[in-house]
Amino acid sequence: MDEFTVDAFVNRDEPIPVVRLEPQDDLAYSDGEDHSSEERKRGVLKRHGKNLKENLRKAQDKVSDRGSSVQDRLLEKLLQQVIPIEDQTASRNHPPSPQSEFVTRPSFNITTMSNNFRRFNARIGVVFVFQAKIIRLLSWHKPTHTLSLLATYTFVCLDPYLITVLPLALLLLGLLIPSFIARHPAPPSTISSNSTSTPYQTHGPALAPAPTVKPVKELSKDFFRNMRDLQNSMEDFSQVHDRILHLLTPPTNFSNEPLSSFLFLSAFLISLLMFIASDLIPWRIFFLLSGWTTVALGHPTIQRQFIHAHKHYIRPQEKVAKSYINQWISHDIILDSAPQTREVEIFELQKLSHPTGEWESWLFSSSPYDPLSEGRIRGERPKGTRFFEDVRAPEGWEWSEKKWALDLWSREWVEERIITGVEVETEGERWVYDLRYEVEYDDSEYGDFDITPRKDKDAKGKRRVLPSWEEGSDAEGEGRGRRGEWRRRRWVRMVKRKWQPRRGSDVGS
Repeated sequence: MDEFTVDAFVNRDEPIPVVRLEPQDDLAYSDGEDHSSEERKRGVLKRHGKNLKENLRKAQDKVSDRGSSVQDRLLEKLLQQVIPIEDQTASRNHPPSPQSEFVTRPSFNITTMSNNFRRFNARIGVVFVFQAKIIRLLSWHKPTHTLSLLATYTFVCLDPYLITVLPLALLLLGLLIPSFIARHPAPPSTISSNSTSTPYQTHGPALAPAPTVKPVKELSKDFFRNMRDLQNSMEDFSQVHDRILHLLTPPTNFSNEPLSSFLFLSAFLISLLMFIASDLIPWRIFFLLSGWTTVALGHPTIQRQFIHAHKHYIRPQEKVAKSYINQWISHDIILDSAPQTREVEIFELQKLSHPTGEWESWLFSSSPYDPLSEGRIRGERPKGTRFFEDVRAPEGWEWSEKKWALDLWSREWVEERIITGVEVETEGERWVYDLRYEVEYDDSEYGDFDITPRKDKDAKGKRRVLPSWEEGSDAEGEGRGRRGEWRRRRWVRMVKRKWQPRRGSDVGS
């Protein structure tokens, strides 16, 4: 099983927290307020009878489910072997937070998933009811309701401060007033024969129980209706998700670099323009016209006209417009197609053989291994590869040249690295040799140089200042130094960026 899915939005951090509020799964419902003690006693007896029935039913379910519990356990064990178990060691190392008493992060469990789905499906009906009402409202099922929505939207657009009143209005009109009417229902009109209508009375005692919201019963018709709507909602979300990706991904992921560059340049210029001119745009009129246009497009007659116009007038010209835009982009957006290149270096190290006095090829290293390098001072051996063919390009790069080229400007790279105590060949094979000097006093700052005291009486009490580096002809002519046991020269080669497929580890990180 793959650890990561490339280009997918998945929560690879800690699990989504589960908030624990009160240890009660369902709401407790009462039959209503009873004013007489007799009715209260009856209500208490009824509740006790219901609890007893539930306890007996649970006991029978436990006895009947003993045979199936073994199958459930086997299925759970099998799924634990197939589904990767998350690593919880990282979360255990963190100190407990103040919310740890109310928040848990359980791992995947088939039993918990099943229970949560049943509870979720029994309570998700309110979302589907709200969705159905919104659809009926925007589709002009009742024009008076849609016009009322547009009127309210118009007032909010013209006076945006009214948006603070909307939550309170929804609380009054959507919750409190319907609940009061359900608690104090109007009298039936059949008892009055003299008048055609009976006025609604707001005073008097409550005549009906308070309305409550209960989860639907499992395996009922409403339960399966919620499953049907949940199934359709998942399909709608998948289709909308795929459609949005189909429209947005190719222009914005630089698979077509001219088009993505054009969008980037346009968005950048529009952003600069909006910084300057955003206060000059009549936003109230803009949102008012946008809202009315969006709701008007939901009218059946306008929808038919719009579909007809799109089919006969817009769609035939769509390909022509796209070809014109692509042609304009290809002429005006010029991209540098040359890949990015860099120069890499490798140092060929050779060591002097004491028995024969000849130079032996040692290895190819990324470091010049100069006398005052960190590894040289610590007495470490140089690191690298023995053969030229084993030198690989850096990760994410590939060779753009077939062969290595010898760097003829050896003095420049010595000066750039501020390398001291070496002899530089400016002609020939461009080797850079270690040097050993003879100085007045022994000084440990020169590392493994061969330093011996001089016997010149004129130089008593003085110490020679060593040069940073010497050219080969000067060192040999004056006889001021002799070569050490290491020499190196620099080879260079050009590399270019190569195609790198995206890896799952990059996405996970």
